[in-house]
Amino acid sequence: MNALAITAHTQTSAAGTGNAAGAAALRAGRSGLRRCDLPDVDLETFIGRVQGLEDHPLEGELAPFDCRNNRLAELALQQDGFLDAVASAVRRHGADRVAVLLGTSTSGIAATEEAYRRRDPETGALPPDYDYRHTQNMYSLADYVATRLGLSGPAMVVSTACSSSAKVFADAWRHLRAGVCDAAIVGGVDSLCGMTLYGFNALQLVAPEPCTPLDRQRRGISIGEAAGFFLLERAEDAPADAPRLTGHGESSDAHHMSAPHPEGAGAARAMREALQCAGCAGTDVDYVLMHATATPANDRSEARALADVLGPQARCAGTKGLTGHTLGAAGAVGAAQALASLGGGFVPGTAGLTDPDPELGLDARAASEERPVRRVLLNAFGFGGNNCSLLLEAPC
Repeated sequence: MNALAITAHTQTSAAGTGNAAGAAALRAGRSGLRRCDLPDVDLETFIGRVQGLEDHPLEGELAPFDCRNNRLAELALQQDGFLDAVASAVRRHGADRVAVLLGTSTSGIAATEEAYRRRDPETGALPPDYDYRHTQNMYSLADYVATRLGLSGPAMVVSTACSSSAKVFADAWRHLRAGVCDAAIVGGVDSLCGMTLYGFNALQLVAPEPCTPLDRQRRGISIGEAAGFFLLERAEDAPADAPRLTGHGESSDAHHMSAPHPEGAGAARAMREALQCAGCAGTDVDYVLMHATATPANDRSEARALADVLGPQARCAGTKGLTGHTLGAAGAVGAAQALASLGGGFVPGTAGLTDPDPELGLDARAASEERPVRRVLLNAFGFGGNNCSLLLEAPC
């Protein structure tokens, strides 16, 4: 098995709901970041917030799953004909042959935060309507999606911080190669909550202004929320015009709990493995969609890894200035952006970039460049040195 076909996908973030809106924002460099207005959070920062989630609770048999994370998942599932594509895959393969492999870092922790605010003032007991299993539990996301779509195949959630929803693409590759399923829904969902905003702020990683990846004056991240889903099938079972996942690479350098390896050792290993898996050289890549969080250390580490693997002045872009850093959903957002670039024939600019940092030694530009794109190398790196790189290609 040399490649997997991406036969359907969808994305929702602060930059837009659905693929068309996300692609338009990507091409135009139009940011969805706004001043932090999340209830019960008092921080001077910008966030990537998806509007309207508060007004659309999950109801009926899905009501036990009701939380911000699963509401965001539901909003994304409804876009771009994704539900119909899954139904078609079920007719072809069977409900027990479609896997659900998703990533998240927050799951529904906002529901737990709200429950703690409503504790009994005398006993400290959590409110009786609080449902940990169907909200905060990491498996809640896969449980919700499988239940919502009527699927009974393998299901799991990966939670490796910001690499989570990239690593599930590699998991799908292994599942399909092993023959335990014939199709897989992969992707991820992460939603805004107090824990991540205050946590990253405590680490002194949150910028007071919209984040500026790869810029000389970058000061930290802007946190966002997003959801993205992809239907993967064997290339021989898919239409010839479907884009491909042709390579994946993973590493875990375990350099530090939160700081990246200063020379990007694990990141470089993941990129090399992705290229080797695809049978490609660095010169075959049109550009790298970087993790590029806009912290001084992370951008520097990733740039050094890129120089090691692709050589100096590698063409690259960082897009978290559009959506914010969506943590466990970052890989899914990046994959959707890469597909928009492949399909639309452009290399995206780096939103928020005004003064490229010469120390990084990268070819990063503020504006999009219109030209054919055949291959994109996507990076998603998480705390603890959990690194994943994916190679996505346009159809032949």
